[in-house]
Amino acid sequence: MAVKSKAKTVYVCTQCGCESPKWQGRCPDCGSWNTFTEETRTSGGPAAKAAAAERRAAPAKVKPLAEVSADESVRYHTGMKELDRVLGGGIVPGAAILVCGDPGIGKSTILLQMCRTIDPGLRVLYVSGEESLRQVKLRANRLEVDGKNVLLTSTTDAEEIYETILAEKPDVVVVDSIQTVSLSAITSSAGSVTQVRECTQLLLNACKGNEIPLFIVGHVNKDGGIAGPKVLEHMVDTVLYFEGDRNLSYRILRAIKNRFGSTNEIGVFEMSGGGLSEVENPSEMLLTGRPMGVSGTCITCLMEGTRPILVEVQALIAKTSFGNPRRVPTGFDYNRTALLIAVLEKRGGYFMGNLDVFLNVAGGMRIDDPGADLAVALSMVSNLLDKPIDSGLLALGEVGLAGEVRSASLVHQRVGEAYRLGFTTFVLPKSNLRTLDQSRYPGAAFHGVSSISQAFRCLGLGR
Repeated sequence: MAVKSKAKTVYVCTQCGCESPKWQGRCPDCGSWNTFTEETRTSGGPAAKAAAAERRAAPAKVKPLAEVSADESVRYHTGMKELDRVLGGGIVPGAAILVCGDPGIGKSTILLQMCRTIDPGLRVLYVSGEESLRQVKLRANRLEVDGKNVLLTSTTDAEEIYETILAEKPDVVVVDSIQTVSLSAITSSAGSVTQVRECTQLLLNACKGNEIPLFIVGHVNKDGGIAGPKVLEHMVDTVLYFEGDRNLSYRILRAIKNRFGSTNEIGVFEMSGGGLSEVENPSEMLLTGRPMGVSGTCITCLMEGTRPILVEVQALIAKTSFGNPRRVPTGFDYNRTALLIAVLEKRGGYFMGNLDVFLNVAGGMRIDDPGADLAVALSMVSNLLDKPIDSGLLALGEVGLAGEVRSASLVHQRVGEAYRLGFTTFVLPKSNLRTLDQSRYPGAAFHGVSSISQAFRCLGLGR
C-alpha cells in the first residue's frame, strides 16, 4: 500500500534559516526584517517516519591524526597570480569555494578564464545553470578559452550534477550558479533557502569524498549580502567577494572567509572586452592621472594583507548653503570623518561648523586603516587654506582625540613601496621614525611628528 505524503507550509528566514508556521515581519532569532519566505514541505506520514527510525547507519571510518597527510605543496595553481594570492597560494584539493558579487561584476568571467589559465592536465567540469551550451561557447570564444580540458554541461538538476561528478571524476568542478540548481524531492522553487542548502550539501558530498575542488557562484541580494541561507557561508571553505562599480573598469577580489589562507589579501583586476586582466601593481594604477599642485590631495599607504597599496585622499571644503553643514565621505567611514573634523576644530583651531566637507578616496578604494587618519586631516586643512601639499609626500599615522599622532603598523613595507614609486618626503609618527632605517632610502626626507599641529607646521599649513 502506497504511503500518502502530506504537504505543509512553513515560513523560513533567508538569513538564519529559522522556521515558523506563520509569516512574521521580524525574525525572532536573528532580528532581520522581511526575510521570511514561504516553502512547502512534504512528509511521508507515520509509516515513513517509523521506517526511517529503524534504519541504522554504518560507523564512520576513523584514522589517527598523525597518519593524516597535510602537504601544503599540494595545491592547484590557477595560472592567475591575483587569484592564487587571494586563495592563499592556490586551490586546495577538496575545497569548496563560493564566489559572489553584484550582477555583471565578473564572477562567471573569472571562472571561465581560469579554465584557460589552469594547468592543461587538469580536467574542469563546468556546469552552467543560467546559460545554454551555445551561450557559454560564445563567451569562451571571446575569452580565448579553447576548451580542450573543459567538460561542459547545462543542467539545473542537482542529482544529475552529482552523478556526473561521480562518473567523470573531474579535477575541478564549477557550478554557475547555485541559485539555479534544485532537487526534485523538494517542492520549493530553485533559489529558496531549503533548495540552496540541500543542493550545496549534495554537491559537497560528491566533491569532498573525491578530493575535487568545487567552485560555486552565488548571487547577492539588494543589500549586498549573499543570497540564500546564512549557513551557506559556513558550509564552504572559502568565500570570495567581487567588489567594484560596474561602470568602472577595476575590480577587487577579496576573501571574506578562507580556511586555507589569509582573509586580508586582495586581488586587483581590470575588466576589458577580452575579459579580466591582472593588475600586478595597483599603486601605479590608483595614482595614474592624479592632479599636481592642487590643494586638498594627500597620498597615504594602506596594507591589504602583505601588499602595500598607495591611495590618494581628496578633500573639498566649501561654504554650506543649508542650516546644517554636510559631511559626505566616499570610501571613508562617516563617523571617523566627524571625529577628525572635531579634532581639527578643538586641537588644531580650524573651524568647520559652517562648511561642507566632502572626502573621496580615488580609484574606488575604501579606507578602513586608522593609519590613514593623518593623510585625511592634511588633505582637509590643505583645501581649507588652499595650500597644495607636495606631490612627492606620503603621510602615515593614526590621529587620537587629543590631537596626537600614533604609530602605524608595518611602516617599513609602506615606506619601501612609496620610495620605489618615487616619493621622497615622509611624514610619520615619531614612534615609527625611531625604528626606521633611514639609510635604506638615500635622498628621502623624514619628518617625525607627535601631534597634528607639528604635522601642519612642518608642511607650512600652520597658522
